[in-house]
Amino acid sequence: MKDITAGPLDGVRVIDLSTVVMGPYAAQILGDLGADVIKIESPVDTVRNGRYRTTPGMTPLSLNVNRNKRSVALNLKDENDRETTLKLIDTADVLITNMRPGALSRLGLNYADVAGRNPGLVYAHAQGFRGDSDRAGVAAYDETIQGASGLVDIANRAIGRPVYLPTIIGDKVSSLTIAYSVLAALVHRNNTGEGQRVEIPMADTMIAFNLVEHLAGHAFVPEEGPTGFNLSMAKGHHAVHTKDGLACVVPYNPQNFRDFFAAAGRPDLVDDPRVAGERIDPGDSDDLMGLVDECAPALSTEDWAEVCAKHSIPFGPVLELDKAHEDPYVRDGHLLDVVRHPSEGEIRSIGIPVRFSATPATVRRLAPLPGQDTAEVLKELA
Repeated sequence: MKDITAGPLDGVRVIDLSTVVMGPYAAQILGDLGADVIKIESPVDTVRNGRYRTTPGMTPLSLNVNRNKRSVALNLKDENDRETTLKLIDTADVLITNMRPGALSRLGLNYADVAGRNPGLVYAHAQGFRGDSDRAGVAAYDETIQGASGLVDIANRAIGRPVYLPTIIGDKVSSLTIAYSVLAALVHRNNTGEGQRVEIPMADTMIAFNLVEHLAGHAFVPEEGPTGFNLSMAKGHHAVHTKDGLACVVPYNPQNFRDFFAAAGRPDLVDDPRVAGERIDPGDSDDLMGLVDECAPALSTEDWAEVCAKHSIPFGPVLELDKAHEDPYVRDGHLLDVVRHPSEGEIRSIGIPVRFSATPATVRRLAPLPGQDTAEVLKELA
């Protein structure tokens, strides 16, 4: 690992009372930024189930979302452990949880319970749906949130199949929302001394996220067109096969298309009336992107990179995940460094993507074993 630095959140304590990815990833981000994150480990945590190298519970997912944390094993159904949890929350600036409201109430861990003991606490409660809605308390999974937020509809309209995006985008976008919301609440607390409850519903977060561009014609009342951002929903809107691989070639304006077609050796398309004006008619997007797909094999990926750079056509290579650690950009940016984990041996550690000039964020602790830091943390309570 690189030199250890404190980070911009040095001095902030976070209690991570969450499971799976949404809450733990948000807490990890705060830990990367320097916070002292204490993860309350229940006897069963989904991210610790699955494939592991040598140590039960040390799965790839747990290694990725639990770094820069200390793990404390406490059973919230045990009265003594629950009281210990409350004492830890008393010492915290932030609590992150994605437990359902009913469970929090039964355990005496809802906002009213803990705010009475620690009025300056920022209490971040993430759940599937708003607490004041008729879906409050409904279990949420990334796939169901993709459906509830309109993402499945977007995919169905774009490619004719109601597929799920092949990443847990609802969890991870919500994680980022938790992180920035907590930081905003900490600013308020530092200015006023007052804590507060912050609710982060996954469905609401993803609906707002998706509608930025896809609200489209429905941004006006009455509507001036359908929902859906034309370019990203065009059926040809995908990476293309070049002569020797894959690339992202995305002509945006008529001149881009004319230059692209000329480089592909298609003078007939350079003179196509659909690219003759000053803007592309949205109704032509599907056909034109299909022609890009058809013409791309004319040149190699390297040749297209040169053509696109010369003519200011948006272009990018396709990162193959299996070769990510060999990619110069990834390697030079330390986005995947090989480090030695105390129990797992050599592992690849995902880099911190944000650069701070005055308070660099670093990986101070690799992911702990379940309950690894229980004795250390509880000693601090004494």
